[in-house]
Amino acid sequence: MPLKKRLKEYTGPYVMVLPTVVLLLLFAIYPLAWAFKYMFYDYDGFSDATFIGLENFVRLFTRDSQYWHSVWNTLVFTAGKLVITLPLSLILAFILNNKLFGKNTMRAIIFMPTIISTAVISLVFYLMFNSYNGIINKMLMSIGLIDQPIEWLGVKYSMLTAILVAIWGAVGNYMVLFLAGLQGISNDLYESAAIDGANKVQQFWYVTIPLLGPVMQIIVMLAIVNTLKSYESIMVLTAGGPGGKTEVMYLYIYKLFFPVSEGDAVVQQYGYGAAVGFVSALIVGLLTSAYLYISRKSSQAH
Repeated sequence: MPLKKRLKEYTGPYVMVLPTVVLLLLFAIYPLAWAFKYMFYDYDGFSDATFIGLENFVRLFTRDSQYWHSVWNTLVFTAGKLVITLPLSLILAFILNNKLFGKNTMRAIIFMPTIISTAVISLVFYLMFNSYNGIINKMLMSIGLIDQPIEWLGVKYSMLTAILVAIWGAVGNYMVLFLAGLQGISNDLYESAAIDGANKVQQFWYVTIPLLGPVMQIIVMLAIVNTLKSYESIMVLTAGGPGGKTEVMYLYIYKLFFPVSEGDAVVQQYGYGAAVGFVSALIVGLLTSAYLYISRKSSQAH
């Protein structure tokens, strides 16, 4: 075999993989290494970094109650979103997996929010839920359900509003994932269940749910991880306010690196932000691992 052809054969695959490796190193590995280094430093991005050992972690675990409040908000936001989004997505997928007129159009409509920018969606909902001239309050007042405007982005309802916006944007995504799982279930099983006298609800409970178990485990895991890390819609809707009522973990980290509003325009805390990001990643990893362990034990028991 000629040398040129041999070189092409052996180096070709590496050349094809090289761009991906370079991008991975630049945008994933290097930032992780940078964060791992500076979590032990006092660094604001301008002055020289000062090594302070574990002081950032001591501050986090003993003096930063705001962060732990954001962790609690993240858990509330995640639970509120997923407890509605996942069952609703599964039910919609089950309905649209049947032979229905216009089901492809309905799938496209429900999926469409997924492909729209989160910032754009959140801005639209911000205008809709505006307390004084938002369309939601105007509609509710016009039909007599309320007498005065509700502060949807105020202290009382801000988290609920953030959860509703998150549900609207996520249902289509998980519906498509459930659809992919449902289409792997043979129709013969449903026909056999129907012959045995099972109605649609019974078919869903005794055929769909058990056979969808492995796929559902993956979907729920992805949903948990994505929701625990999400912050974009909340940043546009409330910027974590009012009074930190909607501030979630990763929005808190973002504010340590970049100011979101005039009230946050303080000296950036890159070193402390790196430490907070590391602990937050551990929290997400532990919660995900706990879910996988529990779901695996549950599937083995059944």
